[in-house]
Amino acid sequence: MSDYTPPLDDIDFVLTHLCDIEELSRLEPFTHADPATVRGVVEEAGKFMASAVAPLNHPADQQGLTLSDGVVTTPDGFKEAYAQYVDAGWGAVAFDPEYGGGGFPWVVGVALQELLTTASMAFSMGPLLTQGAIDMLQHHSSAEQKAMYLPKMLTGEWTGSMNLTEPQAGSDVGALITKAVPAADGSYRISGQKIFITFGEHDMAENIVHLVLARTPDAPPGTKGISCFIVPKFLVEDDGSPGERNGVTCVSIEHKMGIHASPTCTLVYEGAVGYLIGDENQGMRYMFTMMNNARLSVGLEGLALAERSHQQSVAFAKERLQGRAVGAEPGVQSPIIEHADVRRMLLTQKALIEAMRGLMYLNGRAIDLAQHHPDEAVRQKNAEIADLYTPLSKAWGTDMGLECTSLGIQVHGGMGYIEETGAAQHFRDARIPPIYEGTNGIQAMDLVGRKLPMRGGAVVTEHLDTMTATAEALVGSGDDDLVAVGARLVEGVAACRQATTWLIEHGLVDPNDALAGSTPYLRLLATVTGGWVLGREALAARRDGAEEPEAFRDAKVVTARFFAESLLPPSLGLVHAVTSGATPLYADSLFV
Repeated sequence: MSDYTPPLDDIDFVLTHLCDIEELSRLEPFTHADPATVRGVVEEAGKFMASAVAPLNHPADQQGLTLSDGVVTTPDGFKEAYAQYVDAGWGAVAFDPEYGGGGFPWVVGVALQELLTTASMAFSMGPLLTQGAIDMLQHHSSAEQKAMYLPKMLTGEWTGSMNLTEPQAGSDVGALITKAVPAADGSYRISGQKIFITFGEHDMAENIVHLVLARTPDAPPGTKGISCFIVPKFLVEDDGSPGERNGVTCVSIEHKMGIHASPTCTLVYEGAVGYLIGDENQGMRYMFTMMNNARLSVGLEGLALAERSHQQSVAFAKERLQGRAVGAEPGVQSPIIEHADVRRMLLTQKALIEAMRGLMYLNGRAIDLAQHHPDEAVRQKNAEIADLYTPLSKAWGTDMGLECTSLGIQVHGGMGYIEETGAAQHFRDARIPPIYEGTNGIQAMDLVGRKLPMRGGAVVTEHLDTMTATAEALVGSGDDDLVAVGARLVEGVAACRQATTWLIEHGLVDPNDALAGSTPYLRLLATVTGGWVLGREALAARRDGAEEPEAFRDAKVVTARFFAESLLPPSLGLVHAVTSGATPLYADSLFV
């Protein structure tokens, strides 16, 4: 198995040419985050993740976790690496300076999260869940709660967990039954069971701040009756230190297909002390604040696992001798990287990775502009862009992560199926992100049911118009490679318009028709958007990338053309799947 080399040049290219980090640095909150500073931060983060975290990935997967008397012990090296992570302050870079954060743009946080997750997805889950908890507390908790919890959560001294799922309440969160009974002192007593709680118990931090969804007495049924509570593992003393153990216990950890070093816990709450966040019955609204960013973070898991698998696949393909490539000397075996089909698989990985990275970083940029641009119209436009991109980032990113890691096993041949090589781990780890934070089917339903109707379909239409403008620039460039990319992109956008029009017209008549086509529609729109991202990169490489090495710029163009001519055309056939309607799905003869 190969070491991890942070793709710093690719990240810098996207931050510079797609996300315009220089423009972001002119916004008032980010004036300290000039491109040179951002470049230095990303480079140092890459060094840390590659040296301190990445070497733990495969050994930790093999060792796994232990649970004894309610205490989870993480694999060898995790506590030490996490202590270094906390000391370096990596978790705080993109958060509010008021509570000890670095105040960098969110898109820089996206880059750091990619580096951390690629180094070890299992390790990254602790900081990821803490990030989600911080995000919710920043938006919805009281000033006193922020002051008590956020500083130590930003440093990582305390971690966070999100407690939604129960045995009878998975995607249907409204079915949860955990109770929250008011106490005389204004706090609540939480009782119930939560399952699938990532990093709900571990030995890496001195306290865990659980955010728990529960029902108060007489709360209305369904999601309208859900409130959210802070339930710390250890109650917090007046001086801010952890005190008495709270009434929450880890009773089991799951034995999973992948991410063996990430504790997935069943937590039992028995009269645990909890503190209401905001108002009663607003818990789901608060949770969705966190979920939008969390869904981008889960999409990044697909990107990260694809990157790690690709790096290992390239290294293996250069070393593995098998067969004789066309034109090679007779009687001498060739490295398999010289065979056309192996190169096709490797280039498929590379093209998907670069398209995913561009989409997700643009998603992060839109979040920054939506929150911090001084012009309200610009804020609103970018809020809509972020809303549109989020299901694409999450669902397409995790689906393509699974596809890329599967290709990684195929490149290794039989050795890819052997655990010792580490190729199988990437595939196993990649299977859960399509389920996390709302399954990919839910993302597709969200795209068609909530995002497509925004402003009567205008948000999607404007995105298609933006892609058309890029396609026209490519076709009009006079560069044969760029013209080829633009021609395929024109076809892709036309297919998206056809599918979009059909969904808008038929979804109003029968919602099942729209929902039946929602998953192929998401795949179609995301794939074409990926082609648009790479088309923009190719234009930048030809026109604006003089500071990068020529071979690097040429590779950007080659990758964009490969995506446009090999990966984009099959997606056009999805129009028929989008527009076929729901009638076959509900035939009486099925599933009898």
